[in-house]
Amino acid sequence: MYISLSTTAQTAYAQFQDAALTEHVNRSVAHLRGVFSRKTVKGHAYWYYVFREGTRHRQIYVGPDDERVRALVEKKQQPTDSDRTQTLARAYVAHGGTTLLPKHLRVIARLTDFGFFRIGGVLVGTHAFAAYANLLGVRWTGADRTQDVDLAMPGKNVSIALPHAPQVDLHDALSAFEAGFVPTHTFAGDTGPTYVLKGDPDFQIDFLTTSGRGGDRPRRIEALSVVAQPLKFMDYLLQNPTQAAMLDPAGRYTVATLPAPARYAVHKLIVSGERAIRYRTKAHKDLEQAAALAQWFAANDPRAWRDAWADAESRGPGWRKRLREGWGNARRRWPAISPLPQI
Repeated sequence: MYISLSTTAQTAYAQFQDAALTEHVNRSVAHLRGVFSRKTVKGHAYWYYVFREGTRHRQIYVGPDDERVRALVEKKQQPTDSDRTQTLARAYVAHGGTTLLPKHLRVIARLTDFGFFRIGGVLVGTHAFAAYANLLGVRWTGADRTQDVDLAMPGKNVSIALPHAPQVDLHDALSAFEAGFVPTHTFAGDTGPTYVLKGDPDFQIDFLTTSGRGGDRPRRIEALSVVAQPLKFMDYLLQNPTQAAMLDPAGRYTVATLPAPARYAVHKLIVSGERAIRYRTKAHKDLEQAAALAQWFAANDPRAWRDAWADAESRGPGWRKRLREGWGNARRRWPAISPLPQI
């Protein structure tokens, strides 16, 4: 279900990833004409960069008012050598690295620039699965393409780095992206959790969040200025996330936060059985992605796989039932994958 990349290719990605993450951590917004602005939200101070885009003023979240961010503001620190990072990215592409469609990378990069991942947002779904190929040093043989960009924001039951999330206006960021994303609406006329690109209705962005007392009714996330769809089991997926550098065939790149890959696989097994019949194709993709990751973990990191599995099983009989049913369905389709983990 995967092909291992050469040692040379894996080394190329490691070099590119290190450069991209360093640039991401130290990145200022000096390439934009604007000013830094300090704002207080619920008693906590944060820094933004305010700039003009067309006829409108926009702001990018920079970070909390800590020593690192203050140093960036005071020195107006330049980004690290982006030309070198792009050269490393292109070298990795030449070695067979997994890339995203350029338009998909551009919108993820815009979300990165506007601070979505800095305040706890996570890229989920098939784009995360595609990014795992680079992190794990493989090329998937299927189930790594999609037209949807799925984004999740933790709820109150999942801790994130910031105690109080600052405002990041994603509606504003998306509506001004190229032709402009527009939100869909519910039957009641309310704004929905899905954005569609004008002129390209197949390109969608879905905002998700953890379920709570409000059930599955779409919920407005004030810190993001968007509506998100609560989903069961999402709290498990969003714990202990990781970061990855993502790129397109031309070597353009960005950094995004992703779920831990072992948790992603376990989560896919659980939710595959929750899909309605009309989403049978997506259920099959869930199982295929889970099986591919399970195969990799069985061969390379069985402990991480066992830990992710054990955490899900410890959450109750409903979790155990769904998990084992998903695993049984995956093994019926792909008998060669590893047996049930021994916890």
